[in-house]
Amino acid sequence: MTVTRIKAVIAFVLMVSAVAAAYFWRPTVHLADSRAKVDLEQMFPLAFGDWKVDKFLPVQLVAPDVAQLLATIYSQTLSRTYINSQGQRIMLSVAYGGDQSDATRAHRPEVCYPAQGFQIIANQTGVVNAGAHPLRVRQLVAKAGGRVEPISYWVTVGDRTVLSGTEQKLAQLSYSTRGVIPDGMLVRVSNIDANSVLAYQLHGSFISQMTSAMSESVRDRIVGAAGA
Repeated sequence: MTVTRIKAVIAFVLMVSAVAAAYFWRPTVHLADSRAKVDLEQMFPLAFGDWKVDKFLPVQLVAPDVAQLLATIYSQTLSRTYINSQGQRIMLSVAYGGDQSDATRAHRPEVCYPAQGFQIIANQTGVVNAGAHPLRVRQLVAKAGGRVEPISYWVTVGDRTVLSGTEQKLAQLSYSTRGVIPDGMLVRVSNIDANSVLAYQLHGSFISQMTSAMSESVRDRIVGAAGA
């Protein structure tokens, strides 16, 4: 057998082995099946601290075509507007998917907002108090015409909070090596305010009061388990 043929045989064996490994090691167990059932309407309180749902101002978060896309990605979504005693309003958007594989990766605001005609003019990370532990969030500013909308959001993959696409992929890989398909959630809060510094402070207060009103088990599901 010639050297060229030997190399070809080795390459063929390696390719077959890779295909077999991918088949037998692919994740098959859904993490969501071993956890309490998610009900976003019940998990997120209608009133907490100085905030309550503003029933007179429904929030329109996405265009119909984007909403249809989200419906194919997520199994549950929740959209609410809250108001406090000072008349300040916060928009809350939550999307949950039982399968956070590559086919259903969280639809991030960096993609969602530009699809609706917004320009992302600021992008940074921050930390807010989520009751049990500090919570890392991504902070954006989206602008369309005269509308300036500061945004704070985070994504969970299983028990972990992730902010970047790389962190999300690593979290998915960590679960997949154990044969597990993680569930995931995207939680976004925003308001209309040209002063992003004050807006982020308001977001932090809102998130802190909201998570403090949740049970520990629900809070861990929303913001990720402490130490995960």
